[in-house]
Amino acid sequence: MSGLTRAALAADLAGHAFGAPTRASLTPRRIGAEAEFIPVETGTGRRCPIEADGHISTLPFLRRFGAGHGWREGRTPKGTPCFLLPNGGSVTFEPGGQIEYSSPPCTTATELLTLLRSVIFPLCEAALGEGITLLSVGIDPFNSVREAPLLLRGKRYGTMADYLAKRGEAGARMMRQTASFQMSLDLDDEPWLRWRLLNAAAPSMVAIFANSPTYAGVSTGFRSTRAQVWRTLDPQRTGLPYEVERPLERYLDFALAAPAMLLPSVDGEHRTFGEWLISAAPSMEEWHDHLSTLFPEVRPRGHLEVRSPDAVAPRWYAAPIALAVGITYDPAASRAARDLLGSPDSELLERAGRLGLRDPVLARTAADLFEIALAGCAGLGPRYFHPADLEHAHAFFDQYTRRGRTPADDLHSDELGWDQTAGTKVRVGSEPQPLHTVLT
Repeated sequence: MSGLTRAALAADLAGHAFGAPTRASLTPRRIGAEAEFIPVETGTGRRCPIEADGHISTLPFLRRFGAGHGWREGRTPKGTPCFLLPNGGSVTFEPGGQIEYSSPPCTTATELLTLLRSVIFPLCEAALGEGITLLSVGIDPFNSVREAPLLLRGKRYGTMADYLAKRGEAGARMMRQTASFQMSLDLDDEPWLRWRLLNAAAPSMVAIFANSPTYAGVSTGFRSTRAQVWRTLDPQRTGLPYEVERPLERYLDFALAAPAMLLPSVDGEHRTFGEWLISAAPSMEEWHDHLSTLFPEVRPRGHLEVRSPDAVAPRWYAAPIALAVGITYDPAASRAARDLLGSPDSELLERAGRLGLRDPVLARTAADLFEIALAGCAGLGPRYFHPADLEHAHAFFDQYTRRGRTPADDLHSDELGWDQTAGTKVRVGSEPQPLHTVLT
């Protein structure tokens, strides 16, 4: 029998997933980000391989670019190529060749935005010069899943791909064709208040930054097709695993009820981790590996990883950062946001991906929430969020949220052409196609 017990796993979650390391308490209100991009050939919209003779490829480009910017090439723990940047961040690949920049934790929002601009703007410009467009959208708008193969074939990714393939094509699309803008926020001394708040804010985050209405060349009828992919991926490891009265126990139940995809299958099926706990002897390392295969909208990792927004154009990065830090770190804004949002709502999360801000309830809530967040950012002071950076967040709010619009509204067109400022190329029909016909 395993030495692990339910009580031991609960204590591990409390101490590591929902408990911050000591160093975090020395620098409260930190913020980090992961920005993902879908690389396509500028002239054709075809997906770029990581490395292939006779094709425009991303790894050779990154090597050339990185050599001029002090990057150091290495390998991730998964054995995949990566680049370590002088500022402490990294550039890595996702399974379908998507490129991800991960920042180090920053002490202010303006520090993070300065860092993002210093890395991403020149990277995107240099990529264009070599025939690569780094798309800042939630899902590949041009290619079907068959045109976007699995490019990283290590043990973990191969096992995950095989497991998800048994549940349909959503897993392949998620792994190989989606991109997001994720943020990491500190737990500080109020982890459960922040856990509730950010889970409750997830539908608004999805709706406000919805940026994936097209897939494989046609309109899907969803404002965030990426969000819909997540909704159909595997309900046992996604969504909003929150309960007001027992948040830790609810997340433990969620983790134990999820099939342990990285452990061996039994008669072709993957048992839940809870079943392994009873019948076998999983280790603490296997428990931690299992936790990494859970993909809720907000994931506890010694900080809170906010996973809801689609990838958005780099010029708008101040907007999701302002929304996240404003409602999380300013005490008055945090109270106002909690009062506005109430408890996390899974049904609202589904509507957010489907309708975005075309849903009147979401539109009203999003406008109010953004107002609260902007006031919160002002309350954090100009050293934390410089007024010039905050002005970019205001501009996004005025152009989109206040008017009930999202970046997805910019991607609907009956023409084939590039919007270089957004990093997107649009090819959609005059009428949305039912999602089940598009995603098959």
